[in-house]
Amino acid sequence: MKIDLRSDTLTKPTPEMLEFMMNAEVGDDVYKEDPSVNELERRIAEMFGMDSALYFPTGSMTNQAAIKIHTQPGEQLIADAYAHVYNYEGGGVSFNSGVSCKLLSGNRGMITASQVEEAINPPDFYHSPLTTLVCLENTTNKGGGACYDFEEIKKIKNVCDHHELGFHLDGARLWNAMVANNENPKQYGEVFDTISVCLSKGLGAPMGSVLVGKQQFMDKAIRVRKILGGGMRQVGYMAAAGIYALDHHIDRMEIDHTKAKELGAQLEKLDVVASVEPIDTNIVIFNLLETPSKHDFMKQLSERQIAISDMGQGKLRIVTHFDYSKAHHERFLTFLAEFE
Repeated sequence: MKIDLRSDTLTKPTPEMLEFMMNAEVGDDVYKEDPSVNELERRIAEMFGMDSALYFPTGSMTNQAAIKIHTQPGEQLIADAYAHVYNYEGGGVSFNSGVSCKLLSGNRGMITASQVEEAINPPDFYHSPLTTLVCLENTTNKGGGACYDFEEIKKIKNVCDHHELGFHLDGARLWNAMVANNENPKQYGEVFDTISVCLSKGLGAPMGSVLVGKQQFMDKAIRVRKILGGGMRQVGYMAAAGIYALDHHIDRMEIDHTKAKELGAQLEKLDVVASVEPIDTNIVIFNLLETPSKHDFMKQLSERQIAISDMGQGKLRIVTHFDYSKAHHERFLTFLAEFE
């Protein structure tokens, strides 16, 4: 029995989700005639209290489209040094939009309003790039699933408004943050200009992300999606998976968070573990001591078919998810308890 905890993108559709997908009503989404896609977009726009939404094949494309909408070549966005848009989207910020990134050293991938204020280039100083956008990520991927304090987000919004900057949220795991902090999507819709939400991580759909935002930005989104090659045809079968997930898979994320915290507590008891980073949601990041036991630990994980991610620089990552069952969890906890 393999236990794969490399990412929450590894989930497969449940039998119930598959049945719902196969019964979906579909059409040509490039013509905006796919009823299931239209329904998914309508529901997510309504959830966040925003003007409209657009379905994309991937979260990276959704983020890249948002950046393109908010900026012009030669300009600059502000983000944390851990930001997914900088580290894990293939250099798309520069390739697609001709934009540079001013990276800030935040706390576990989270920056503050005062940091943003200090990082904005003077608009009349033409030697430096014009700052036009701030990108946040919630939860933070490289920061170990950390959740922003919403009050800090509102302070950053005030800075953006004062300096007339766009405000985009990479919300690939925003569902996790909202469950963990008992937040409402409309809170986020009131603050951000655009938000990207993913359906293929904690929600367990096989693909898809949605960009939701104010109409002045969303009017440009469908053209940018086309330019990036994101126009799809009878994709309602996949959009239906997202609809099913919205109805059935959000509340259960609390189970993933509990399992992650239980794994973290067990890891902290091991002599081979140097540190375990704080656990807010479904991601556990930890470091091993440079001892002979480190090799034994990784070897035994492999022998027991337990897969986790090596993030480099000594960091290891575990991500709990829908397909990580109770039996998997008990087996992993037993391994950790018995490891010497």
